[in-house]
Amino acid sequence: QVQLSESGGGLVDVGGSLRLSCVGSGFNFENYDMAWFRQAPGTKREFVAAISWSTRSFYYNDAVKGRFTISRDNAKKTVYLQMDNLKPEDTARYYCAADRRYCSGYECYAANGGDGYDYWGQGTQVTVSS
Repeated sequence: QVQLSESGGGLVDVGGSLRLSCVGSGFNFENYDMAWFRQAPGTKREFVAAISWSTRSFYYNDAVKGRFTISRDNAKKTVYLQMDNLKPEDTARYYCAADRRYCSGYECYAANGGDGYDYWGQGTQVTVSS
């Protein structure tokens, strides 16, 4: 059974940090590109960041560039999202997703709120308090 399990969300003050984790099981994690998306109430799901299966390529939404860092540990079947200098507009439910299309650029990873991704987690809530 395929599963992606996110953790690490919570309530944090403006300027604070959180580290999200997502553990994959039931599929060959090391063969999949991984990404983080987020969705706030009343909004469409939004691309946050992606990392290729090889860890050679990274892509970030401009809104988080310089503040968030995506990484992965294939031995642990885990992808991480380090979030620093958090802002109130970062408040959302964060989802990890697995993709085996082997995208070659930002638009492929980010398009249409993640349509085309193979697997999704249930999400973890991040709330940034001002």
